[in-house]
Amino acid sequence: MGAYTIKAVQKIPATQEVVWDYFSSAANLQSITPAEMNFNVISQHHGAKIYAGQIIEYTITPLLGINMYWMTEITHVRDGEFFADEQRYGPYSMWHHQHHFKSIPGGTEMIDLIHYKNPLGILGKMANGLFVGNKLRGLFEYRFTKIEEIFGKWPGGQHSSVEIA
Repeated sequence: MGAYTIKAVQKIPATQEVVWDYFSSAANLQSITPAEMNFNVISQHHGAKIYAGQIIEYTITPLLGINMYWMTEITHVRDGEFFADEQRYGPYSMWHHQHHFKSIPGGTEMIDLIHYKNPLGILGKMANGLFVGNKLRGLFEYRFTKIEEIFGKWPGGQHSSVEIA
């Protein structure tokens, strides 16, 4: 079974430095996650600034009211431009999430690129088609709205997209 890919792009009317400062802090993750997912950072010593090797622990209720423990490691950081996290323990058999930030006229373009694989073989593939893929799409659509509330709306035209393959 192959992995799935999500590419989410959003234009944000704020400087790259301001956007980076917000997204590179684990303390801000809960504010851009739907309340029904009960997302909580439980790490005691994850630090204020992102760094390679950083371990961040969470509890989350992704589906069907089932509370889960999730641990990710920040594996790569290019200050102000890029960071990547990988699941060390959690709901997926594989999760690799890249966060890219690029200055553009009028603000910042943020690109999330996620590669993930569900556990349970053919059952995981069926689950992705039935609800996991849609749940992840909904998560990013929610996040787009919350980011607009925090940073403002991008003036005119298309400002966000989510592709799942």
